[in-house]
Amino acid sequence: MSPSRASDFMQCPLLYRFRVIDRLPEKPSEAATRGTLVHAVLERLFDAPAAERTAPRAKALVPGQWDRLRESRPEVAELFAEDPEGERLARWLAEAEQLVERWFSLEDPSRLEPAERELFVEAELDSGLRLRGIIDRVDVAPTGEVRIVDYKTGKAPRPEYAEGALFQMKFYALVVWRLKRVIPRRLQLVYLGSGDVVTYDPVRADLERVERKLLALWEAIRQATETGDWRPRPTKLCGWCDHQAHCPEFGGTPPPYPLPVRTAGDDAV
Repeated sequence: MSPSRASDFMQCPLLYRFRVIDRLPEKPSEAATRGTLVHAVLERLFDAPAAERTAPRAKALVPGQWDRLRESRPEVAELFAEDPEGERLARWLAEAEQLVERWFSLEDPSRLEPAERELFVEAELDSGLRLRGIIDRVDVAPTGEVRIVDYKTGKAPRPEYAEGALFQMKFYALVVWRLKRVIPRRLQLVYLGSGDVVTYDPVRADLERVERKLLALWEAIRQATETGDWRPRPTKLCGWCDHQAHCPEFGGTPPPYPLPVRTAGDDAV
């Protein structure tokens, strides 16, 4: 389980099915692709010596990283297929540069030496559930304290939605704790869209609660997988969903369920 898939199920079980079981294709979006591009630039900037990690150098990385992204994911070129003059692409790249430049008002990369960048982590819980994800940046202080950092190209959520945003970070903290037996000292969300930095210092009880929540989620996913009962959960986010044509909430029909279905009668002896 990854934090994104866990969030999918919590948002809408049917969305989880469409993405994980049916593997329905999704069109790339400008916002998500811009986020991928900005993440790549911030990661690559740390290849330069500390004194050369400047805003102009970071912005200059944008075109090259866009070229690399198109090579690795050709489908993103479709975003600007109907932009013959390149005006929309130019605005989009300028917006990416603005996000990169804003980062320098929030952190000073010349004073940072990340221990890890784009770190893939994976750990297996005692229950057998395997957790995995990719952490944007891991900083380790000389005293050994660990900080997990995640870049967000959107705006910071309102306080009443902050817990949802921290779920991903607590997920990562749980994985690091299970792997290294060390609880990260700080979790840090850097919101480039609004220029906010949100921090949280987890304790053991936090991570134990997240573990119990993930186990309950996995049990719910297991039951839905066996019964084929994936119910949609309508929210305001439905407007951005690529799968409305297959969703009953919009008059659509899901594709035939590709897995065996266990009914209540199957348990009878």
